[in-house]
Formats: sequence, structure tokens, C-alpha cells
Amino acid sequence: MAWKGPAPPAPTPDPPLPKLDSDEDFHITGPRHMMTISPTETIEIDWDKEEHRRCITACLVRGTYVLESERTKSREASDDTRAPAWWESFHFRKLCVLECECECVFCQIGRHIVDIDFGRQRFIYGAIFEYVPPGGSPRHPSAPSYVVAFRGTMRRDATTVGDMRLNLRILLNAHHSCGRFSHAREKVREFLNSTAIPNGGLVWMAGHSLGASIALDGGRDMMAQRELNLNIPTFLFNPPHVSLAAAFNNELPMAKVAKIVVTSSSYFFKHGLGTVLMKRHKEDMGEQFKQLSPWIPNLYVHRRDFICKGFIDYFEQREQMHKLLPGVAASGTTLSYRDMCLFLFGMHKERPHLLPSAMLWENQSSVGNPHELRQWWLPQGPELVLSRKAYKWPA
Repeated sequence: MAWKGPAPPAPTPDPPLPKLDSDEDFHITGPRHMMTISPTETIEIDWDKEEHRRCITACLVRGTYVLESERTKSREASDDTRAPAWWESFHFRKLCVLECECECVFCQIGRHIVDIDFGRQRFIYGAIFEYVPPGGSPRHPSAPSYVVAFRGTMRRDATTVGDMRLNLRILLNAHHSCGRFSHAREKVREFLNSTAIPNGGLVWMAGHSLGASIALDGGRDMMAQRELNLNIPTFLFNPPHVSLAAAFNNELPMAKVAKIVVTSSSYFFKHGLGTVLMKRHKEDMGEQFKQLSPWIPNLYVHRRDFICKGFIDYFEQREQMHKLLPGVAASGTTLSYRDMCLFLFGMHKERPHLLPSAMLWENQSSVGNPHELRQWWLPQGPELVLSRKAYKWPA
């Protein structure tokens, strides 16, 4: 007999699952060549191999991006958290996060409004990871004891405005006094002074884009602290260095000629200013170059990336000028127009804008996103055609 009563209530649908970004999932976008057949296990790490060191540090930096992303989504303590896989897969544990208050104009205004605390929002810009060798085995001599990693600019995120503000300060070479940079230097200094590094272990620093600038600033600061006597291995992925030379299209013959003319004229001009009008500034920068020269950070750059291409041009032009005009090059190398402008306005630079020495790793691939962090945890292939060259000061 057919049921003629009221229809039973429809079952309550299950709540929708939270949408997860696939690029935050280590097992989807992580380094497949570093994983075994099981996506939850990784191959044995060879710390003497550049590829393994590069892949692992890039993944740790990616983990800091995911940490901040999950914080904004209130997903840190959920079962769906994706961040830990980016470091636990390589036997690291998160020692602490680096966070500070947002410095965007909206938050600065909010701090001056009574009883309104939205300006006190804190965000994660980095983390310190500790390496824990598997099975209680001793640490490999080439492995780090700790890695300090910094993320770059977030996209489609609450911290984007503050990140872009810092990017502008980097462009103007006015970032050293920014709150995030100062906070990072202070925290890293405190960590190094308070931590007994076991068995002569190493502390590494790493960062991508904006985070590479923070790591670079921190590395300069550590080298300036003579009492620490440290030469910190540093991995800088797509570090920002915008220059006029990057605007020239090297594929055009006339552009190459124009670039050589502009570079030579620039070196002569800086040499003249430093010799005649800014002798004290020139001497100060020379001393600082000498102090920083033993530090050789690893710079991972791409010629198609306008943001970091300036480092390629700077070191190539410097080498070319040293071959043609060694005296002029030695003087002009230590000086930058940004530092010279600050000097003219009575602002003494504690550290030079330029780098004396570096190991330059260039991705010469013609495919893929040239500013993407993902390229640096890939093996050699279509998206990663890696070459390297060491630049030292004095040349």
C-alpha cells in the first residue's frame, strides 16, 4: 500500500569540505624526485649534493608561505593542515615561527584609534626549523642544525598590502629600518646568541623574493657582528635587485651596445664622485665590502625575471669592467647611486646596497614562471637549466 502521508524531511546535507589550494599540498606540488614510491616518504638525503640542499631549503621556505596562508584561514590546528609536510618530509621540526604586526597604512591608522585593536593583527613572515636526523643517527657534517626561512609576498591574502609596502621600500633601498627587517635581525641574533649549536653544526638562512631580501639583510648583519665569527650558508631564491640595466633587451644588437655605454659611463661617474666629492663615503663602502667579502651567499636567479635580473647584470658588468678598466671598476663597484643619494642627505649607510661576493645560480630555462619558488625544487630538466658562477671580492 502506497504511503499517503507527508513526505519525510530531506536529509541534511553534509557541510561542504573546505577548499584546499593544491599548490599548498606537498604531495601534489612538492619535489616528486625526492619522494619514494610512497608519497609520504622521501629518498635518503645526500647533504653533499647541491640539488638536495637546494630542493630542501626551497621546500622549507614554501612551508612558511603555507603557515601564513593557513593562519589567515584559521586552519593551523585542523586535520587539513598542509604546512608540516613541507618540513617534516625532510626530518625537520618547527622550532618557532617569526611573526610581527602588520605595518600597512590601514593598520598604522588603526593603532591610533582608541579602543580599536584591528591594527594589532600579527602575521607570520618566517620560521626557524631544527633538523632531527632520522632514527637518532648523528647529523651529517654538511647538514644544517637549524634553518631560518622567510616567505615572500603573499597573493590574495590579508598581508598583501603590507608585503607590497615593503617591496616598495626595497626598490628605494629604504628597507633596512622597516619593522619586519628589524624584527628579523633581532630574532635571529637572539637565537644565535642563546642557542648552543651542537657538534659544530650550521645555521642556514633562506628566503624567496621579499623573504630573500630579509635573509640577505640578516646575513649582512651577522657578518657585521664580528664576535659571532659566523659565515652563514645562505640560499636566496629570486632576490630582488632592480636596475636600469635590466630594462635593456639583450637580444637586440643596439641594446647590447647601449648597455655597455651606459655601464661604462656609470662606473666612470661613480668613480669620479667617489674620488672627488664623496671620498669618506667611498672609503666607508670599501671597508664594508672588505668585511662582507668572505660571505658567499647562494643567489638563485632567472634572466627572464625582472625582479632579480639586476644581480646577473651587476656581477657580469662588474667582471667586464675589471677586465677593461680595473682601477675604475674597483672604485665604482663598491658604490651604488642609492647609497650615494642617502649619503648626500646625511643618512649614513650601515651596510652597502651591493654584494661583494656570491655564488650565482642561473636558471636558463625558457619555459615556466621565472619568479616562481617551485622551479628551485625541481630536478634539472625543461623548467630548470641550471648554471653557476662564483664571484669574489676582490676580483
